[in-house]
Amino acid sequence: MKYTQRNCVTEWSYHSGRAYDDPFAEVELDVVFTTPSGEELRVPAFWAGEQTWRVRYAPAEVGTHHYRTDCSDPQNEDLHGIEGELEVAPYEGDNILLRRGGLRVADDRRHLEHTDGTPFFWLADTWWMGLCKRLRWPGEFKELVADRVAKGFSVIQIVAGLYPDMAAFDKRGDNEAGWPWEPEFARINPRYFDMADLRMDWLVSQGLVPCVLGSWGYYLPWLGVERFKQHWRYLVGRWGAYPVIWCLAGEGVMPWYLHKRTDQAKQDEEIQRAGWTEVGRYLREIDPYHRLVSIHPTRRGREQVEDDSVLDFEMLQTGHGDRTSFPNTIRSVTEARAQEPTMPVINSEVCYEGILEASREEVQRFMFWSCILSGACGQTYGANGIWQVNQEGKPYGPSPHGWSWGDRPWREAYQLPGSGQLGLAKRLLERYEWWRLEPHPEWVEPHWSEDNYFAPYCAGIPGELRIIFLFNVIPQPVVKELEPGLRYRAFLFNPSNGAERELGVAEADAEGSWAVPQIEIRRDWVLVLERAD
Repeated sequence: MKYTQRNCVTEWSYHSGRAYDDPFAEVELDVVFTTPSGEELRVPAFWAGEQTWRVRYAPAEVGTHHYRTDCSDPQNEDLHGIEGELEVAPYEGDNILLRRGGLRVADDRRHLEHTDGTPFFWLADTWWMGLCKRLRWPGEFKELVADRVAKGFSVIQIVAGLYPDMAAFDKRGDNEAGWPWEPEFARINPRYFDMADLRMDWLVSQGLVPCVLGSWGYYLPWLGVERFKQHWRYLVGRWGAYPVIWCLAGEGVMPWYLHKRTDQAKQDEEIQRAGWTEVGRYLREIDPYHRLVSIHPTRRGREQVEDDSVLDFEMLQTGHGDRTSFPNTIRSVTEARAQEPTMPVINSEVCYEGILEASREEVQRFMFWSCILSGACGQTYGANGIWQVNQEGKPYGPSPHGWSWGDRPWREAYQLPGSGQLGLAKRLLERYEWWRLEPHPEWVEPHWSEDNYFAPYCAGIPGELRIIFLFNVIPQPVVKELEPGLRYRAFLFNPSNGAERELGVAEADAEGSWAVPQIEIRRDWVLVLERAD
């Protein structure tokens, strides 16, 4: 009898006395669990090196779970047909991810929630290369984690070793045990994942959800679909028991950088779109936990696959052009939110703070508030210097096209003010039932339009709450369509430092309007009207 607690990862090994020449390719091992309620879960085991396989399981039910092994070589008595029991007790710790459970799409199809029904606010940071050895384990990795936890981040977007901005097997992308695959993609490298496990386990232990990108999109023509199925089976075996989110690829249909504007690029895009669709279907089949699945796009997630039923929520990428990215950002969010079937929408890559010596803190604030008040259920932040892990005096260096995105060290980048200010924004929203917010641009005048993306943005809950982002307070805005007889407490929230300024009581005049009092300081503000009683 084995013992564990609900939602906690437990693992054990199986060793084969029969030696295989290529155990990764020759053997597949599953462990089939029968839960107390009678559900069967087929959990992929992963090859751990030599002739050893390991299984990781996170039971969602309290009680006795029965299991048996199912090996592709049924004649191997060390791997096939082994049975046992696992006794699961209630979880007694304080880790919010284990106490509330993993993530799913809520019934309204607009936001995410834990399996216990608690709404989940997605505030992610971008650590594309965070599993490489340039972000040193344990000291540097834990330092960055501690900062993001303190600021209120809830998700880390991180790539499983097949990184962007480099060719395969570039030395800048390995960890202490090499690359995730052996040369020529002959087989997986378990030792790479042993080192990655330490980092992944630490993220979860600190309450951060890993959003795992299997690779960057252009790797698919290099490995092929069948190799990628093996890759994803391995990721599910290694990390599926954790409360992770799966992302099929980064920039799913983007071709290899040096193929752009060539016939090869067009061919690769078609291969990648079809390939990620097939891999997505396969991932749905083999993941016993049904973790959320998306794909990080060159623009919109649904455009990266042929069948958007392989996605649970839509990721967006809206540009790194500072203020010139505003129009595309708002258009992308509003278009994605309006599309059927309904999916939660998250801008998963927006202007990195400091990229190209631009996109400073005020742009980060604009991007957060304009996206959230336009219907996104979360936001991903990024700092130039972190995603590629620039070290002091040793920056990442040039991309395949020959130039670099910047040399700011990651330790400076994590202290850029935008990350803390987005944490303040999240804390303000969490004072309310933010998941019930609906975009209502008509509730303020002037309001944003395709002729003016700098005008106010508004969302709210009728009769309860209105939140208005003012990028510029000239002219003074007027709140419209206030309910007769209701009194609202009105205050300004400074999105730079979280300070609040009372504006008194807001009530409708004869036309249902309330003129916002003169705001002396010309800057961005968040105007909040909360029902007074």
